[in-house]
Amino acid sequence: MGETTSKDPLHGITLEQMVTDLQAAFGWEGLAAKVHIRCFRENPSISSSLRFLRRTPWARTKVERLYLKLIGAKRPASKKNRNYNGTR
Repeated sequence: MGETTSKDPLHGITLEQMVTDLQAAFGWEGLAAKVHIRCFRENPSISSSLRFLRRTPWARTKVERLYLKLIGAKRPASKKNRNYNGTR
């Protein structure tokens, strides 16, 4: 059988990789300006950011969206964003 590929652009990308790439691209100040969460503003570190993001789904979603913008990919629409006939 052939390999199956995921249509999710975040498939196989860890949260640590996302935060590391975003921090490298924007720096902590730039990241804090784009995603308004305290873990990026006050004593920021990869480990403290990961702890917060793993416990806080709304913040993780914001980070994932920013990462997708950084890599130029779109995440597939969730089912709740589609109308009855399957289109957006």
